[in-house]
Amino acid sequence: MKHNLTRCLAVFLTLVTMLSCMLAVSAAVDETVTVLFTHDLHSHLLPSRAEDGGEFGGYARLMTAVREQKQKYPDAILVDGGDFSMGSLFQTAYKTSAIELRIMGAMGYDATTFGNHEFDYLPAGLIAMLDAALASGEYTPAIVDANYLPPADETGKDMQDALDRYGVADYRILERGGVYFVLFGITGFDSDDCAPNSGMILADPAETAQKTVDKAVAECENTYGVHPVVVCLSHSGTDNGKGEDYEMAEAVNGIDLIISAHTHTTLREAITVNGTQIVSAGEYGKYLGVVNLTRTAEGEVTLQNYELIPIDETVAEDEEIDVLVEQYKNNVETEYLADYGVSFDEVLVHNTVDFDNVKEVKATQHESTLANVFADAYKAAVEKALGEEVDAALTAAGVIRETLPIGDVTTSDVFNAASLGVGTEGELIAVYVTGRDLMNALEVDASVQPLMRSAQLFFSGVEYSFNTNRMIFNKVDYAMLRRNDGTLEAIDPDRMYRVVTGMYCGQMLGAVESTSMGLLTITPRDEQGNPIAVDELVNCVVKDADGVPVKEWYAIAAYLKEMGGEMDARYAAPDGRKVVYQSFRPADLLRNANHFTFILIAVIVVLIAVIILIAKAVIRRKRRRKTTA
Repeated sequence: MKHNLTRCLAVFLTLVTMLSCMLAVSAAVDETVTVLFTHDLHSHLLPSRAEDGGEFGGYARLMTAVREQKQKYPDAILVDGGDFSMGSLFQTAYKTSAIELRIMGAMGYDATTFGNHEFDYLPAGLIAMLDAALASGEYTPAIVDANYLPPADETGKDMQDALDRYGVADYRILERGGVYFVLFGITGFDSDDCAPNSGMILADPAETAQKTVDKAVAECENTYGVHPVVVCLSHSGTDNGKGEDYEMAEAVNGIDLIISAHTHTTLREAITVNGTQIVSAGEYGKYLGVVNLTRTAEGEVTLQNYELIPIDETVAEDEEIDVLVEQYKNNVETEYLADYGVSFDEVLVHNTVDFDNVKEVKATQHESTLANVFADAYKAAVEKALGEEVDAALTAAGVIRETLPIGDVTTSDVFNAASLGVGTEGELIAVYVTGRDLMNALEVDASVQPLMRSAQLFFSGVEYSFNTNRMIFNKVDYAMLRRNDGTLEAIDPDRMYRVVTGMYCGQMLGAVESTSMGLLTITPRDEQGNPIAVDELVNCVVKDADGVPVKEWYAIAAYLKEMGGEMDARYAAPDGRKVVYQSFRPADLLRNANHFTFILIAVIVVLIAVIILIAKAVIRRKRRRKTTA
């Protein structure tokens, strides 16, 4: 009896053990790993107006969606792909209050990385922001950054010290629900190009990513005995299904998931390449990205499900985050806007014009009435500050961040549209250029835009046309100055003209020579004609009578406010300052031709002559053969 009882107990324990092992194996095989993500939030704590009249984004609504997903997936991690700052009035507290990192901490973000706009306040600004985040005493997300680091010498010491104080690292190993994650940050080539004053050194993204993955995975396996899920927070981006992140995924082994930021891409379906999933959720918190991965017992990770959850007016606002946003809004009003005599939600003008949106501004070569408002505002603001007429003003498609909505246009709307509006980058500068370089600027608009949509330029004080079928770098066939009284004046190639633009745009114009392979140059000069280096453009900032720098956003706000309540009707349609057309008529192809066209004609003539000579030689040879025969 006792023997039988012992046998039964042994059998029971064996079955329990086998069942436990089976459940453990099953759990390992069916393990679901969830990653929640955003990127390119650009300080958009408040909802934005959608083109259809609704709203999208807003951190209080985003928080509600995050809470709902964490109820479904308690062990989910929440990460961000960078450019969490620079895009709304909240950025004005970047250096002093670190609003963006603090509210992300309150929302439970585990990690983020640097985007190019985190450097808009220059290295000193980023250092101040990191220190402000630490001084708050609040939880803030980890920052991972593997390949965008300060110089390893005295010039980079202050930045490196600030990164060390905050705890910025190449990667972080994070455990959640028994699953280990490796989170690392990568900056792309274009992102580096868009941060000309970062002071950082870019290491090759793919090479650094592979070294980081190998090192982090080895550490995780040696320390915890498990193979981690590897997530890259990449501020590089995709373009039409390809792009820098696609190329990195092709070149690097071992990345399970890339959160692809920088290009403001919305990927409805994940891109799969070399075992890596690439995902993007658009800009300004339009969506909360949700990635569910399946992890097998052998450590293999595959995509189970991917969705983008719309953050719109149908999503309730989280009360806790809503209170924080209002608190930060009041801080901006008292600490920044009061100095300009405007308020956050002050209505500047009522608008009935359906301006083109940002995508439409960049999509085609055309005269944009939205850009006309900006360029005219810059010209008017500088003329008021200097007390004299300037020759021209310009802006670029790449610095226009949002459109002006139909209905009441507020201070906040204007700042969002021209959100490079603080610090060095957001100030208007006035420089001199030769008439030849002014024509080159027009040619940049005509010839470079097809290669770089953000390079489309828009002018005030200039009237010109170009034929898209003409020779590259010789597409402009007509150009005149358009004075304030409406009179037209020919552009003298050797004369000096005073031109106004934003600091950021002015710095980017310095890249024209490299972009055009040295064929076009635009050299900013002082009044005596001496060239001005890019890092000396800070000395060209325009200041008003009180010595206050003229900001881009405030120039637009003041211009709209002076309209008397209603948007000026002349912006309802193009005024002919830029005419874009297509023609193969010889007269249109050769009008005002320059050396590029003449070189092309010469090459064609030589080719035709060579073809004729070859043809004649072939004919002579055939005749000789016939005569011999």
